[in-house]
Amino acid sequence: MTDPISDMLARIRNAVMVHKTEVLVPYSKLKAGLAEILLREGYIEAVQEVNTPVRSLKINLKYEGKQSAIRNLKRISTPGRRYYVKHGEMPRVLSGLGVAIISTSHGLMTNREARAKRLGGEVICEIY
Repeated sequence: MTDPISDMLARIRNAVMVHKTEVLVPYSKLKAGLAEILLREGYIEAVQEVNTPVRSLKINLKYEGKQSAIRNLKRISTPGRRYYVKHGEMPRVLSGLGVAIISTSHGLMTNREARAKRLGGEVICEIY
């Protein structure tokens, strides 16, 4: 697998399309950080580490009636084309209604947190 972050986002996107309540994703620190931000921003209900034969993250998806809390997940920076921004050029997703996840020198954070701390970094993905 050349891009594990895209794999995680695709698994979540596919689970949302068929109205699954949970999805298993292979564990990594970066994926755990992404899941924690999704939890903190209210896009998922819960995340926990499970030790099935392989160490994994179990992500419980959040639904409001029949509609998912996640409308769209989009990978921005790929292994073939990295996308870096300065703090003044931080992307605004859906005029501030969505969230961009940024990898900074101080760890993963949302675009709003990075702008407030005046940090730039690599734009991992956008969620709304």
